[in-house]
Amino acid sequence: QVHLVESGGGLVQAGGSLRLSCAASGRTFSIYAMGWFRQAPGKEREFVAGITGGVTWSGGNTYYAASVKGRFTISRDNAKNTVYLQMNSLKPEDTAVYYCAAGYTATQAPHEYDYWGQGTQVTVSS
Repeated sequence: QVHLVESGGGLVQAGGSLRLSCAASGRTFSIYAMGWFRQAPGKEREFVAGITGGVTWSGGNTYYAASVKGRFTISRDNAKNTVYLQMNSLKPEDTAVYYCAAGYTATQAPHEYDYWGQGTQVTVSS
C-alpha cells in the first residue's frame, strides 16, 4: 500500500513557475514508476510526465506529454520518498488539478497506476 500526498499547487501568472511535490509513504517507493497527471474541468485526466522506478539511486528514465516537453521536469528523490514536477513557462491551458500516481509499469495510461494522490490545484492566470 502506498499513500501519496501532493503539495505545491497555487495561483501563478502566465510565464511563471511552480514546483509540485508528491510525498509517498512506504519503504518500497523506489520500485514504483511515478507519474503526474492533470484534469481540467470538463476534460478527461491526461498524462503529463512520468519517471521509471526500480533503481535505488534517485533517478530514472523520464518521459513527457508533448504539450509540456521542454517546460516541465519530473524528478524523484528516493531517499525522501518524493517525486517532483518543476513547471516553468506556465500557460493558462496548464490550469488543472494535478495528481501524482504510483504503479509498477512506466506508462502514460492512467489505468495502469495503482495508487493516486488527492490532487493539488494549479491555476495560471493570463
